[in-house]
Amino acid sequence: MLTTQRKSLILDILRRDGQVIAKRVAEDLALSEDTIRRDLREMAADGLLNRVHGGAMPIAPDLPNFSARRSVLSDAKQRLGARAVQMVKAGQMIFLDGGTTTAEIARYLPRDIAFTVATHSPTIAAELEHHPTADIILTGGRLYKHSMVATGAAAMAAISQLRPDIFFLGVTAAHPVHGLSTGDFEEAAIKRHIARCAAETYVLLTEEKFDLVSPCAVLGIADVAGLIVSAGVPEERLAPYRALNAAILEA
Repeated sequence: MLTTQRKSLILDILRRDGQVIAKRVAEDLALSEDTIRRDLREMAADGLLNRVHGGAMPIAPDLPNFSARRSVLSDAKQRLGARAVQMVKAGQMIFLDGGTTTAEIARYLPRDIAFTVATHSPTIAAELEHHPTADIILTGGRLYKHSMVATGAAAMAAISQLRPDIFFLGVTAAHPVHGLSTGDFEEAAIKRHIARCAAETYVLLTEEKFDLVSPCAVLGIADVAGLIVSAGVPEERLAPYRALNAAILEA
């Protein structure tokens, strides 16, 4: 088997199983474990996977700070935001997570119906300063500056009093085996808590977030009502997520 074929197979295993165990792959392919370990080292150097003891895991995405992410304009994020607001109905309460993708939801929210927006992000609340029909609830707490969201016990207590109809969740990574994840433990806990309080949770995903794993788990794919994804993501990448009964809404 050619090196390129082995590496392609390793990536397929990683997407399917969420991990690669070098010994098992070597046995399945009737190759030496040293050969597979060499492949894994080379693939890690190329940024294709994260080398761990005994095998490999999906790579974790970089976590640039909020200001850096906000400065990057993205047509894909705008399309996701425009698709998400189509779900908003008069009289509803929606909860907007922090982040640059959910900020696009705030910018596209309808101005001809009344509804309530709850958020733990001061930057999201500021986006809605001049919105004519949205009632804004901003929860407090300890500010996690990287994502500009409130975390901790005070945020938990305030969010517990709310029952949003829809929670629009932002994450840094999605994987069919490891679920939805983000880079901070406290932020992940807040996201889970909001999802528990909300009737439905939808997560917005640009293509580069698929098949990655960040350090802190938020929810399983089956725990959300649906994924709002960029149009054009290949069906073979979406199929494992569809199999977990999450609705796929393309933007």
